[in-house]
Amino acid sequence: MEKNLKITILTALMAAFTCIATMILKIPTPTLGYIHLGDGLILLSGFVLGPAAGALAAGIGSMFADIFSGYLSFAPATFIIKALTAGIAGLLFHSIKARAKSPRVRSAAVIISGLIGEAIMVIGYFLYEAGVAAFASGGLNAAAIAAGAASSAAGVPFNIVQGFTGILISLLLLPILQKVPDIRVQMQN
Repeated sequence: MEKNLKITILTALMAAFTCIATMILKIPTPTLGYIHLGDGLILLSGFVLGPAAGALAAGIGSMFADIFSGYLSFAPATFIIKALTAGIAGLLFHSIKARAKSPRVRSAAVIISGLIGEAIMVIGYFLYEAGVAAFASGGLNAAAIAAGAASSAAGVPFNIVQGFTGILISLLLLPILQKVPDIRVQMQN
C-alpha cells in the first residue's frame, strides 16, 4: 500500500479511537467538565504518527468528542489544545527516541514528552476557560480577567489527573501497538 495512504488511514483511525476513548468513559467533575481516557490516545497519536499527522488526529478526534457530547462551545479550543498536545509530545518523543533505542529510553521519552504535552493541555484549557469566563462576566478588564482566572483554576486539578491518566495509558499501550508491523514501520520513519 502507498505510504501516504497508510498514513491517512492511520490518522483517521487514531482520530476515531481518540473520539471513542474520550466518549466511552466520562467521569464528571464539579466544574461541569469530565475526566476521560482520550488523552492516552492523544499522546499515542503524536508518538505513532509523528507531530503533524498526530496533531491532526488528536485535534479532530477530540473536537468530535466535544461536538457529540454536547460541549460545542469547547470544540474549536479543544481542536487547537489537543492538536498542540499531540504535536509537541510527538516531536519531543521522536527527538528523545532518536538518541537511544533502549526500552527504558522509550519509556522515559513517553513520560517526559507526555508531561510537557499534558502541561500544554492544562494551561490551554485554563487560559481558554479564564478568557470565556472573563468575557461572560463583563469584558476583558482586570476584574473580569481575575474572576475568570479564579473560576477556571478549579478545573486545573482535574485536568492534571486526566493528563497523568493519559501518560499511563500511553505507557501501557505503546509497547502493544509497536508489535503491529505497519505501526512499527511508521514509528521508525
